[in-house]
Amino acid sequence: MGILGGKLFALPSSGAGSGLDEVGEIGGIGEILDNRGHDKHRVVPPVVELDIVIPVLNEETRIGKTISEICRHLEDAAFTRRLLIVDNGSVDATAEVIDATALRGTRVEVISCGLRGKGAAVRAGVLASSATQVGYCDADLSTPPMAITAGLELIKEGWQAVIGSRRVDGSSYEVQQSLLRRAGSILFNRAAASLVGSMRDTQCGFKLFDGDLARRVFADVQLTGFAFDVELIARLLRSQAPMIELPVRWSDDEGSTFNLVSDGARAFRDLYLVRRALASSCSEA
Repeated sequence: MGILGGKLFALPSSGAGSGLDEVGEIGGIGEILDNRGHDKHRVVPPVVELDIVIPVLNEETRIGKTISEICRHLEDAAFTRRLLIVDNGSVDATAEVIDATALRGTRVEVISCGLRGKGAAVRAGVLASSATQVGYCDADLSTPPMAITAGLELIKEGWQAVIGSRRVDGSSYEVQQSLLRRAGSILFNRAAASLVGSMRDTQCGFKLFDGDLARRVFADVQLTGFAFDVELIARLLRSQAPMIELPVRWSDDEGSTFNLVSDGARAFRDLYLVRRALASSCSEA
């Protein structure tokens, strides 16, 4: 019995590409097609206890290392796990790199999200999950995989949402962000404070949840871009679920797809959209 409890069983890990399944495409309203073309509302795979969602867009140079490091870290874990790789429209060799990566006992599935945006891809992966615990991380693994096991311990203690943070005691930067990007991040968090309360870092790429809570909250998330995390945390606060920030070791990646000017401006604009989405939810309640 692992820290997640439940029934334990082995997953295929016999070589490069083993355990990799192509699940299908998720469109704007979340339909899924299995490999026989049948419509489904949710993937129903063999039961696993942990799902980690990783959104990807043209990540051929980084995703192989990320999968390998996560699988290596979890290789001896006494719980079943799966990586849900959500392809958000890659035109490079991302799929081929995933297929060629040795999995070390961790199941990997690839799904396609037809609606562009990191928020759309993460939402698609969470809604396709079925595990007891569900989390997500970035394709560049800016937060090391040890955050997964640290987060699971907090879930075991009774927290239902674990929010990775670079702004709490115990966090550190292994590779520093540029001064401009860090200043922009601080300004954004201040602008979002009225929506997320005391949470000091909304944009860290690692978060972990009770699975049922995650699927319930993500079903209502409307934003598709980088600022979706703000809406997510605001909705978690409204749900009154026990939530805690987890200090992380962060490494800024020069190959990040985040554009400080265009994506940064869009993220600030999206704060207005978050307020509008939350107000709409209130009026419909």
